Amino acid sequence: MSMILSASVVRVRDGLPLSASTDYDQSTGMQECRKYFKMLSKKLSQLPDRCTLKTGQYNINFISSLGVSYMMLCAENYPSVLAFCFLDELQKEFITTYNMMKTNTAVRPYCFIEFDNFIQRTKQRYNNTRSLSTKMNLADMQTEIKLRPPYQISVSELGSANGFAHLAVAEYAGTGKISAAPHQRLEPVTLPGIVSFVLSLLCGALNLIRGFHAIESLLQNEGEDFSYVIAFFLGTAACLYQCYLFVYYTGWRNAKSFLTFGLICLCNMYLYELRNLWQLFFHVTVGAFSTLQIRLRQPQGKSPDYNV
Repeated sequence: MSMILSASVVRVRDGLPLSASTDYDQSTGMQECRKYFKMLSKKLSQLPDRCTLKTGQYNINFISSLGVSYMMLCAENYPSVLAFCFLDELQKEFITTYNMMKTNTAVRPYCFIEFDNFIQRTKQRYNNTRSLSTKMNLADMQTEIKLRPPYQISVSELGSANGFAHLAVAEYAGTGKISAAPHQRLEPVTLPGIVSFVLSLLCGALNLIRGFHAIESLLQNEGEDFSYVIAFFLGTAACLYQCYLFVYYTGWRNAKSFLTFGLICLCNMYLYELRNLWQLFFHVTVGAFSTLQIRLRQPQGKSPDYNV
């Protein structure tokens, strides 16, 4: 039978399930598909924003936007245009109901379980295609899917030992190549993120000023240690690089942010004799805060540009 069987809302950065439909089907096929749901949830940040996984008699479709992914399981013969219209409707309602701060700070699974009520109502409408009220808008989605088809994930890719690493540069039909690095958009900036960015710039400026003073002192006194100059300028570079990592997405971004924070700590340890404890505490704390904000600001999927 052609119908939608299950749906869920998942946070992209860590695969945390935010809401899901209540499912009663415990068949072997459904149990297998739930495993695919979990495996896909862990890899959402590495995948294009619109994908389909065909698993025999079932299809798993999902779209990702603004750090949240909307996933659904349907029969293999369920029309693709209806599937993505369904997901788009879930997305619009979820964005309207919950603000981004709530989804970013959620810590326990299914904390928006009340959204299941909307999922169930929408499922019933889309499973009754004869009375579906959105028929007049299906042409827009059909055109969108034709121009930018969903990326087709194979079961073999899902179960490969290397996971989805190669999908980061896989060709996404209709859009050329998808890159998971330089051109990936990040989630909108939050107030703590802006504060961390400004404080990192301030620390970089303070290090730069102290570095020039150290050069001036070095020129006046031959006995001065040139390594202090290097430490100040390295601290400046590290702070500015943290600002860069916060603004732009790069490969191994989180690892780079931790290494940069380590460099900040090492520079301040070396400058222990030239700074008091409060100054050291300020620089290290700002470095840690900036590292946290870099970690929290994750890539987002492409914002939807179609209407349903």
